[in-house]
Amino acid sequence: MKAFLLLADGTVFEGESVGATGTRVGEVVFNTSMAGYQELLTNPACFGQIVTQTYPLAGNYGVNDIYSESNGVKALGYIVREVCDAPSNFRSKGTLGDYLAQQGVIGLTGVDTRSLTRILRGHGSMNGALTTEYESADALRSDAALMEKIKSCRVENAVEQVTVKAPETFCEGGCHAAVLDFGVRRSVLAGLEKRGCKVTVLPADTKAEEIKALAPDGILLSGGPGDPADNTAIIENLKGIAALGKPMFGYGLGHQMLAIAMGAQTEKTARGHRGANQPVYEVKSGRTYITSQSCGYAVKAGTEQNAGAHVSYINANDKTIEGLCYDTMPCFTVQFYPELNGSTADANALLDEFVTMMKGGC
Repeated sequence: MKAFLLLADGTVFEGESVGATGTRVGEVVFNTSMAGYQELLTNPACFGQIVTQTYPLAGNYGVNDIYSESNGVKALGYIVREVCDAPSNFRSKGTLGDYLAQQGVIGLTGVDTRSLTRILRGHGSMNGALTTEYESADALRSDAALMEKIKSCRVENAVEQVTVKAPETFCEGGCHAAVLDFGVRRSVLAGLEKRGCKVTVLPADTKAEEIKALAPDGILLSGGPGDPADNTAIIENLKGIAALGKPMFGYGLGHQMLAIAMGAQTEKTARGHRGANQPVYEVKSGRTYITSQSCGYAVKAGTEQNAGAHVSYINANDKTIEGLCYDTMPCFTVQFYPELNGSTADANALLDEFVTMMKGGC
């Protein structure tokens, strides 16, 4: 079956459909990871996005529940040059195409993803429609109503869509970590469990008084989807949570929203940081780390001073802020993922540092 991608600038890519049928409108982004396609698709940070895989092949090792980072696919659509329909892996429980269909996700294959990525790199992320409901590119371009929908599309209430609806506690351990779920990945929770922590996952709008009543040893602010500045109520709530004085660690969206709460500003990055090969260097040591990320915003350079923080990590490509340490409270945050799955062993040290803080260390 034919499938098309129509970008907001009128560019059309024609290929073959894989997965579900229909039309989806969202933000078209590219991701440079060379593996981990199921982790990518189920990452809550991809909510509302049509994800383009720059690596040309996906599906070669199939799909399996153990690879999922959440309770299902969060991306709206998936674009890749070629999808393997005969996976080879002893853990495989099915093909990527069947998985997309089961999850109601439209896939597009057989297109020049290099050309698409060059457009997105030059323009930045762009809205678009992924569809199987048109006979030709001309028919697609002539649909003025669809183009208007593409241009006006904006992801709203993203965090509300991916957060847990009620507190969930699991594991027993020496340290109790309260996790504010803005779109947490399962592998982050597994990282805390591996370190002997009791973990309580909380809805994104949990108030400071409720967290205080739990008496956790520390608070983790998770990553998640969307523009951090949109979450005004959560940001206001974070001021009270910070005032509790508990050790805190945040990553991704949590890193950005806490910075805003404390007085900094965020801005949209030119191309976004999406992939498992983002180079980041530590200011203190000068050491470079290869990190996994999925975000389109960053803390605006210079405004971190208003938040009482100093820069700890910087992106080696575009020089944006990748990490902050706060001067007046036990808290540090980073833009990238802090766990091994889809990242590097180096980043695991951040969870170790957080657990050390919860135990009363420095």
